Amino acid sequence: MAGLGQKLEARQGQGLVMTPQLQQAIKLLQLNNIELAEFVEAELERNPLLERDDRPDPGDEPDRAEAAAKSSDELSFDAPGKADEALDADKEAMYSDSASDMAGGAGEASGHWTGAGSGGSFEGGGDYDAAANTSRAKTLHEHLHDQLAELPLTPADRMIAAHLIDLAEDDGYMRADLGETAERLGVTRAEVEALLDRLQQFEPAGVMARDLPECLALQLREKDRLDPAMAALVDNLLLLAKHDYPALKSVCGVDGEDLDDMIAELRRLTPKPGLAFGADNTRAVEPDVSVRERPDGSWAVELNTETLPRVLVNNRYAAQISRGARSEADKTFITECSQNASWLVKSLDQRARTILKVSSEIVRQQDAFLAKGVAWLRPLNLKTVADAVGMHESTVSRVTSNKYVATPRGLFELKYFFTSSIASADGGEAYSAEAVRFRIKAMIQSETAEEVLSDDAIVDRLLSDGIEIARRTVAKYREAMNIPSSVQRRRMMKRAG
Repeated sequence: MAGLGQKLEARQGQGLVMTPQLQQAIKLLQLNNIELAEFVEAELERNPLLERDDRPDPGDEPDRAEAAAKSSDELSFDAPGKADEALDADKEAMYSDSASDMAGGAGEASGHWTGAGSGGSFEGGGDYDAAANTSRAKTLHEHLHDQLAELPLTPADRMIAAHLIDLAEDDGYMRADLGETAERLGVTRAEVEALLDRLQQFEPAGVMARDLPECLALQLREKDRLDPAMAALVDNLLLLAKHDYPALKSVCGVDGEDLDDMIAELRRLTPKPGLAFGADNTRAVEPDVSVRERPDGSWAVELNTETLPRVLVNNRYAAQISRGARSEADKTFITECSQNASWLVKSLDQRARTILKVSSEIVRQQDAFLAKGVAWLRPLNLKTVADAVGMHESTVSRVTSNKYVATPRGLFELKYFFTSSIASADGGEAYSAEAVRFRIKAMIQSETAEEVLSDDAIVDRLLSDGIEIARRTVAKYREAMNIPSSVQRRRMMKRAG
């Protein structure tokens, strides 16, 4: 029988060390500007060495750290060399897979990062709890976007629908002008109205209505109670407000008892369905990046500095209290505060540079959409952008999630610009699947009773335009848009005629 014993072995290996600082840096990259401002406010209250920089020029005093977010320089999408040069510094240095530059003993309280210590995280040590840091009540817009994800739509229609959801107000109403929205997106008003009609079927009932009568009608339709009499009552709410019951009985064609029952049922409805999610949970959408057209036709990409928090480290105060510290506990506290403040300033600066760099590349890739509309979206994925800017796909994914860009065509989340592709017949540039679906839809909408296009005919037309696509793919796209087959469409046109 072999004897039992102990022995000591040394093994060498590589691994990703997720320090509290690295975890916080990743968290900062995921936050939008409003959430970031709330996070920085909490840090300002917690850290005595960190202070808000409200000066117009953060470089007036040499002993203060530079402000976190600098975005006064504009980047044009058609000058990639200049953009890369302006943003090449500290190329994701904080996202390194090595923690050697974050470890070590306590240093002087001078603002230089020398170690994490026991309180290396911004929130003061302990294990990182991702759920505790990110969980919050779902907003109305998030609730609607979750339902949109389950709706079978083309990418172009999905972008339009997502844009309409973002235009919805806190009470659940969609009061934006549909004509102006359609013009900005480069589509027809009828297409926008058709998508709005589908969004109005979402929960809570009555959401995405354009006015109170439509909101009440949607709720009654959901209950299967929108009969002609009730519809007439909803259309004459002004008479109800004036208590003109004789006129209401006349227009609704009911007697007094029925009218009382109808009014009671109307009062049980919800006039503002969006408020069920709570006003405190609804967050305003502020653009993180803005895009504007230059006189020469190029696009300037800028950070929204109005919502970016600017903080600095008061090194003079840090040195002063460091000299007066007597106990080891006081010295450790001062060192940790200095380290955390310096790390936050560096993280904010890197976050701003990363967002601007990724946004500039997306604008460079999708300039045709900005110039011509949603039908001109180009195929784009995370890998393409990540390779172009020299970052990891996961970093690009974090940057584009929950970040919004203000463009001449409206406010969009950055992730909306990623679409799949269809090969070009001549081997040239690929086409966005969204743009191909848009073309198919346009072809079918322009059909006449004498000329209804079969899927094969659509394939031939697309091929003549240089787009190579299989018949089964056309059928799949058509079915996803809820468009009947050519045989069914021909029958429908004959009945309508």
